[in-house]
Amino acid sequence: MLTSIERVLFILMALALGGLAGAGFYGIYRIVRSGRSAPPRQNVLSNLIRAAIDVLLQKPMFRSRPVLSTFHAFIFFGFSFYFLVNVTDVLEGFIPGFELVYGGQNSSISLPAGLVNLFNLTADILSVLTLLGMIVFLVRRFLAHDRRLKFNDGVLLNPKVAKGWIGYDSLIVGVFILLHVGSRFLGQALRLAEYGQSDPFMPFASLTANLFTGLSEGGFTAAIHTTWWLALGLILLFLPYFVRSKHIHLMIAPINIGLGKQTPRGELDPATPPAAHTNGDEPADDEDPGARVLQDLSWPRMLDAYACIMCNRCNDVCPAHSQGLVLSPAAVEVNKRYLINEDFTALAFKGDRIDKPLTDVISPEAVWACTTCYACVRVCPVGNEPMADIVDIRRRMIIEGDELDSGIQTALESLAKNGNWFGKGSRGRSRWTKGLEFKVKDVTKEEAEYLWFVGDTASFDARVTPITQTVARVLKRAGVDFGILGRLERNSGNDVRRVGEEGLFEQLAEDNAAALGKGQFQKIVTTDPHSLNALRNEYGPFVESQWPVLHYTNLLLDLFQSGKLNVTHPLSHYRVTYHDPCYLGRYNGEFSAPRQLLELMGVELTEMPRNCENSYCCGAGGGQIWLGSTPAGERPAENRIREALATLAPPSNGDGNVIEPDDGQLLFVVTCPKDVIMYTDAVKTTGNEGKIEVRDMIQLVEEAIGGAMPEPEPETQSGGEA
Repeated sequence: MLTSIERVLFILMALALGGLAGAGFYGIYRIVRSGRSAPPRQNVLSNLIRAAIDVLLQKPMFRSRPVLSTFHAFIFFGFSFYFLVNVTDVLEGFIPGFELVYGGQNSSISLPAGLVNLFNLTADILSVLTLLGMIVFLVRRFLAHDRRLKFNDGVLLNPKVAKGWIGYDSLIVGVFILLHVGSRFLGQALRLAEYGQSDPFMPFASLTANLFTGLSEGGFTAAIHTTWWLALGLILLFLPYFVRSKHIHLMIAPINIGLGKQTPRGELDPATPPAAHTNGDEPADDEDPGARVLQDLSWPRMLDAYACIMCNRCNDVCPAHSQGLVLSPAAVEVNKRYLINEDFTALAFKGDRIDKPLTDVISPEAVWACTTCYACVRVCPVGNEPMADIVDIRRRMIIEGDELDSGIQTALESLAKNGNWFGKGSRGRSRWTKGLEFKVKDVTKEEAEYLWFVGDTASFDARVTPITQTVARVLKRAGVDFGILGRLERNSGNDVRRVGEEGLFEQLAEDNAAALGKGQFQKIVTTDPHSLNALRNEYGPFVESQWPVLHYTNLLLDLFQSGKLNVTHPLSHYRVTYHDPCYLGRYNGEFSAPRQLLELMGVELTEMPRNCENSYCCGAGGGQIWLGSTPAGERPAENRIREALATLAPPSNGDGNVIEPDDGQLLFVVTCPKDVIMYTDAVKTTGNEGKIEVRDMIQLVEEAIGGAMPEPEPETQSGGEA
């Protein structure tokens, strides 16, 4: 089809523009590798294959926004299939007489008609779906002005981002796809019109062909050549820009997912990166903890910047962003990309270390707004971890003595001095046991099957200690052999580490490891998901052997299933909704046991829209519960209580009137001591006292089994220091 001059021109363009694009991709590789080392990846090839399959099926996209994800799938499937389409178009251009319309029956090369017809049908349908999807996305951004594409006031943005360059980039990419796919589609319609016959395996092109009847032979030739060049020439022209555009996520996303985090969600990467010459376990000698400048980030975090779609899905689920604060996980990744591109040549080809401060990526105020709930990481369709960047920035800020919130500073000082954030002496840690009718074992003195790691909140907070006592009574009634560490227990360090105080975390972990080493027990149980996460996922370097770590809901379920606890008073009069704590559910995958317990007790459970993996954060994590002042805006816990009430809204009686529930009928069930505090307070601040009550799971268990008071033990002093 092409003339000799056209063929030469196309080949020269392909070599020149393809070479520029190739240099750009090599530059990206160099930039990514300029980041710090990271824990080594295992089974890389199989993980990359699995990631490619997931991306091809668009599974990560459908974690949220199902309608928009469907239109994105149209674009993705169409654009992906067009790799094959483009190959056949090049062959049509360079091989005289080669064509695929009508099953290839007129082609100079013999082709299997069935396969060609399937190809034509797929290309025809996907062309229309791609164009439809692209139009929807352009309308959404430029006409509908979807608020989800915007950032909160005060969010730090790269100057180019603030001036709307993401929109310009989206427009360029969108117009390219419309012209590329549209031109190819019109080219096929022109071929059908030239023959004057429709093709049943190209239904949409056949309909469009009616627009071109009456063109002269020369008109058809010129039009077909024009559409061919628009379709294929545009690809060549776009290639060098592709390297710098947001559209590069099409290629980087499967790589980013395949090379993603392999350790448990609840285990942070080391504060000091592993040395390149070690097995990945030992830190480098000359590296400072955390990150101050761009290239202090590890290479996976550098890769994140190129994988980012700039879709802002992470903003949708971020409790701080939803509160109206200046934290935007999306802005972290977007700003990184623009910061890299500002010095692309120097970073990529000169090997320069561009010490771009990460305060150009995220403001200190935003750094300290993160609850470390992991929602942004889970929802990201390309495997980005903006939360990991934030923790690394905190680590360096702590080391360099940056100013901290007064509440966080006070909590850290108390943790360093007392081992807890309540400012209490260690001897007071087991004071809650004095209200019991039996003595709780000290596992450093007596053997027990379970060590109950109680945690700070459950040990010291007067709003929670009655619940702690109830747990003890229920376990005692069920005949569970348990004990505690008493004054030897320290804060697990989970939130200390996520605040960035790595040295204090190590101190607390070492103290707890020493205490655990003195204990005589087989398993660990805790009511605190934060403690569970640290003990299960982050104590490996500090303990010689890892004990099974259970949440108390797992233990309670086992007690019911084994007949050691029995429901004697079904709780069918309660209509409840259950809140998944971040560090129990999203971090550690414990979703089933709490729900099975509620089912056993006979309550009417109604799930909130945001549940399980998509649960909403209470706002306490990442040191937020220690803040000296409450940030402006609706707090996450308040938002959650409103969601619960909307979920449990009483039904209409049919005449438009609302049936008011009996007092105490609506319950918000929690399984975390911090949640007890956060949500009980939120019920008050939202003015919903008397409408819904916050209950810990153990309170329902106690009621369902008919009270948990054990028989008094003769000659046993109640309470005492364990």
